[in-house]
Amino acid sequence: MTDPTTDPAGDPSPPPRPAPPQERAALGDGLRFAFGTLTVLPVRTTRWDRPAARTGMACAPLAGLVVGAAAAAAGTALALLGGGPLLAAAAAVTVPAALTRGLHLDGLADTADGLGSAKPAAEALRIMKRSDIGPFGVVVLLLLLLLQAGALADAFAEGWARGALAAATAGTAARLAMTLASRRGIPAARPDGLGAAVAGVVPRHTAVLAAAAVAVLAAAAAAPGGALAAVRAAAAVAAALAVAELLLRRCVRRFGGVTGDVFGAVAETAATTALVVLALG
Repeated sequence: MTDPTTDPAGDPSPPPRPAPPQERAALGDGLRFAFGTLTVLPVRTTRWDRPAARTGMACAPLAGLVVGAAAAAAGTALALLGGGPLLAAAAAVTVPAALTRGLHLDGLADTADGLGSAKPAAEALRIMKRSDIGPFGVVVLLLLLLLQAGALADAFAEGWARGALAAATAGTAARLAMTLASRRGIPAARPDGLGAAVAGVVPRHTAVLAAAAVAVLAAAAAAPGGALAAVRAAAAVAAALAVAELLLRRCVRRFGGVTGDVFGAVAETAATTALVVLALG
């Protein structure tokens, strides 16, 4: 997740402002929040209040779909140009990292360092804020990227269409996991930062509807490959959310809530799980 004090181009954005509890943000404001926060696409975010965060995090899967589609396009292009499955997979893994400046991967590494530190919550949070990456973060980051590349390579080995679908589904599932992590009842670990800006903003029923919609759309996109492919796509989304939920609950217990790093870790974990499921069979 990108820093809310600047837009993707680095220009100052308006500071957060309080908003009446019942105020709603327009869809356009929510989409700008989602794309401006979850990607580095040149979208100028005009609102950083809770209503904008509520609509924006509900729209997070749309930002994920765009990122996933870009990853799918890169992998497919190399596959059609004669590149092997591993080359196509490497491109598909690189694009999401580039479109987020690696912040979600960095969040995963920081979260791993915090969880592995065995320190009290306050000290673990300080460890996560450091600019360097510790041994836990390095190991987890390398293993996760290896899993992503390996799973995508297996998918592209079955054809460019299956590889592209896997990349797009994983990108969408990753941001869907962020929507669920933003649901009401999930506290922030710190009083400031991006985690505090989006923690608890999404109504539970909205999160459930978003999850159901993504699972149905994933199954529909895979349906031309047969009933088994459709079931596998829906199962990939469900498995991604289940594993991400386990990590989320662990982080809430360990840190007392969520941070921007936790959101990044949840997204990368969901994406990896979806890719592994889609590579099976």
